[in-house]
Amino acid sequence: MLETSARLLRLLSLLQSRRDWTGAELAARLDVTGRTIRKDMDRLRELGYPVEARPGVDGGYRLGHGGALPPLLLDDDEAVAIVIGLRTAASGSILGIEETSLRALTKLQQILPSRLRHRVSAFQHALPVPLRGPRVSPDVLTAIAAACRDHERLRFDYRTHAGASARRTVEPYRLVNHRQRWYLLAWDLDRADWRTFRVDRMDPRTPAGPRFTPRALPPDSEIAAFVERGIGTATWRFRARVIVHAPAAHVRARLPIALDIEELNDNCCAFEPGSDHPEMLALYLGLLDADFDIVDSPELVAALRTLIDRYQRAVTSSTGPQAGR
Repeated sequence: MLETSARLLRLLSLLQSRRDWTGAELAARLDVTGRTIRKDMDRLRELGYPVEARPGVDGGYRLGHGGALPPLLLDDDEAVAIVIGLRTAASGSILGIEETSLRALTKLQQILPSRLRHRVSAFQHALPVPLRGPRVSPDVLTAIAAACRDHERLRFDYRTHAGASARRTVEPYRLVNHRQRWYLLAWDLDRADWRTFRVDRMDPRTPAGPRFTPRALPPDSEIAAFVERGIGTATWRFRARVIVHAPAAHVRARLPIALDIEELNDNCCAFEPGSDHPEMLALYLGLLDADFDIVDSPELVAALRTLIDRYQRAVTSSTGPQAGR
């Protein structure tokens, strides 16, 4: 006869493998009495499993729908299928559940036997998932997620937008998926400040570093704003300082991403926008619907002159025929 804990696991596996069981069938499978089956069912209910009992000759037991999800027992094929599905979702193929999928994947891969890891790898190579964003290895994602969960330092080589490479050591806190890209929010030990890193540019070093005492995190709303700023500005090749003759609230409401606005007075503020191209930045500044000054940025001034000439030619060519009608 199995010990109680092993018997409960076996009993749970049987209940999950088929919808209905009679007490006699379960007793025969586990080599116990009907009385023991009834006691074990009570134990499962105490653990949170919604076991339903049906009286009568044709009665028996089944797992019902509970108010919370209890632990599940999976066979090998089911575990492989779930891991592949979670990897696919974490890659961004199903929008909106990337971070949730990664958390579940990290929990499952922690206990996945090596034989099943090989099967998962084989399936991934046989059935590649097309991605719109940069490809990130699920193994890298789960390794970083585990370091966040276990409060372990990360060491990695990082490739910047300009192509330079540098070794970084951080305290990882949170993975964020934004616009088909994965980002890590971490405390940079070398710079003693919060930083955002593109995961597809990270090459983690193993093993992970020592454990650290977590720092106090700001509220989720502030974290979201910080990550949004980091995502929006980290890859800019061109920056400029702009003084806008309008209230800070007016400018903030018209920016496509969150930026720090320096309030100079009630009707004047300054900020430092950026773009890969000065011409694109010039277009965005025109959408502010306010006068502005450029501080020491000849590239942006030249881009504005180019746009002025182009718009003037467009106005001239458009008004000429109208005047002749």
